[in-house]
Amino acid sequence: MTDTERDFGQGSYGGETAAPKKKVSFGTRLSSTFDNALSSKKRFVGLIFIAMIILAFIMTGIQALVAAATFLNEAPGENLTYFDIFWASFSKILSLGGEATWGQRIIGVLYWAIAIAVTGTVIGFITSLIQQAMARLGKGLSPVVESGHTLILGWSPRVFPILKELSIAKSSEANPVVVVFADQARDLMEEQIASRAGDLGKLKVITRRGSLSNPADVARANAGEASSIIVLDSDEAGDAGVVTTVLAIRANAGDKHPPVIAELDDVHTAATLNSATGGRVRSVRSQDVIARVTAQAARQPGLASVILDLLDFEGNELYYAAATELEGKTYGDALLAFDDSAVIGFQTKTGELSLNPAAATKIPAGAKLIVIAEDDSTIKFTGLKKLEWKTRVGKAKAVPAQNLLVVGWSAMGRAVLGNLAEYLPKGSSITILARNQFVAADELKDITFGDVKVSYSNISGDVAEVIAVAERHHYDEIIVLGYRNAMTRVEADAQTLLTMMQMNQLFEDDTNKVKPTRIVAEILDSSLLPLARVAAADDLVVSDVLAALLISQLSQNPSIAPVFEDLFDADGAAIHLRPVENYVPVGQTVSFAEFVAAGRAAGQSVIGYRSASAGKDDASKGVSLNPSKSVEFTAAAGDSLIVIASE
Repeated sequence: MTDTERDFGQGSYGGETAAPKKKVSFGTRLSSTFDNALSSKKRFVGLIFIAMIILAFIMTGIQALVAAATFLNEAPGENLTYFDIFWASFSKILSLGGEATWGQRIIGVLYWAIAIAVTGTVIGFITSLIQQAMARLGKGLSPVVESGHTLILGWSPRVFPILKELSIAKSSEANPVVVVFADQARDLMEEQIASRAGDLGKLKVITRRGSLSNPADVARANAGEASSIIVLDSDEAGDAGVVTTVLAIRANAGDKHPPVIAELDDVHTAATLNSATGGRVRSVRSQDVIARVTAQAARQPGLASVILDLLDFEGNELYYAAATELEGKTYGDALLAFDDSAVIGFQTKTGELSLNPAAATKIPAGAKLIVIAEDDSTIKFTGLKKLEWKTRVGKAKAVPAQNLLVVGWSAMGRAVLGNLAEYLPKGSSITILARNQFVAADELKDITFGDVKVSYSNISGDVAEVIAVAERHHYDEIIVLGYRNAMTRVEADAQTLLTMMQMNQLFEDDTNKVKPTRIVAEILDSSLLPLARVAAADDLVVSDVLAALLISQLSQNPSIAPVFEDLFDADGAAIHLRPVENYVPVGQTVSFAEFVAAGRAAGQSVIGYRSASAGKDDASKGVSLNPSKSVEFTAAAGDSLIVIASE
């Protein structure tokens, strides 16, 4: 064989002999044409119309042939055969009309077959269209026609507590609507909302599916006509996903879009978004807030429940109130001017915030007071009161060095301990205990927190290893953190629950030297809260609830964001629990107004009272936030006043 005869095929190198073309049969072409027609409604309708014309031509020819055959057109005589009687019955069943001649019978059967085929095809096509439309509706791909709704973009465990809070916040509305728009299967979203959010009252929840970064998809959520928009961090895409979602909102609703509450991690991204959008995008840095509250809960029993009470919609909330009657008066006057509200600061008409200013500070014209109240309708000026109270607060007692044990670890651990270390006295120590299969040793190698001594141990999880570390010191606090970076939330919480049970077992075991101490635990998923109560921690910081509450509050009142930022910030005013004996002798009964006056003398804004006996077994109990000024309390050892103060 010569080179010119060689067949190299039809690849990149080619060949002298072309591969033979494959013949396509008429049936294959017809099948392909029909298949293509099914992919387009217009093509399908056209194909049916052409088929009907062709069949009409064919039937015309058949009728002509039948008419020419005389033997097929002879009518039966008077004496009907058995077949004639059978045909009469058969034709009634098929609705053929009971034709008399064989020709008519043949034509009738053919028309019947064609009618059945065409009708069946058309009905099948229409049924298919209806099924497709129903399937499309079931997938949540239709546009949202409601307006004035709260729009939640994204899917995370925070969705469920957010919906619970919004159902309470919107309970006074006639037809409250929340739209959840996420790139999740609609049936999955609705199933989880039903099982995890519980009874939402009259709140109507609409679910839609689509890409959060695609403006065309986001357009279906009717973002421009929403009352407020919440953008959730999916935990996987992070800040990048939130930023693209915000851009998709602006592509649809323009620069004047409704207020957006965006969940972010990075402080610089949050500041940039807020600045670039003229303040229309408010950020909630969930992990930062959770870290601060966890740190505060570790050093102040009961503080976590105070913050939760302030953030949820069931108890007291933060509001702005007109200060017309107090313009030119002092902040100290304002503290006692509302019987059923607790004043914590004011905001000037230029937007400058002043939390817990000095009592002698004058309230400028046009300022708005910042108050804690059960509802905005309960904020009523009740007049100026002259009530002086000499505080007992003297020189603060020296706090001894503390030893803290941290069990478990995540990226948020640095933020928690960084906040906590600022309050620890000189000589304090932190011991970190983490399982080596979840946390690499290098991750904790050079960790430092100022002057606080830090040590760490990587263990396999064996009880003997835990006992060995726990016996080194008497620990003043044990903080249990979830391994949120190494496993799923459910798995991390399971490890946390096991650790809590393990520590309590060690406390009860007389064979070791581990002394009972207070446990503060972080729970990532609020659905496991009942189990965490059984496992018996003194204070629980429920991450998804804490973040969800703050997001919900800001979605309903974005202007209050600077107040929360200031309260949760490491600098300036913050929420504290101070021993009641700093203000009155133990055993003395005084009104809450007198406590407010005592706090004012100490440069503090008193907002509540905590009973130690009521919170002995559960630190979340015994808190009375914003009681009426006339309510009386008998000071007991271990009780605390809840105040807004600088450290």
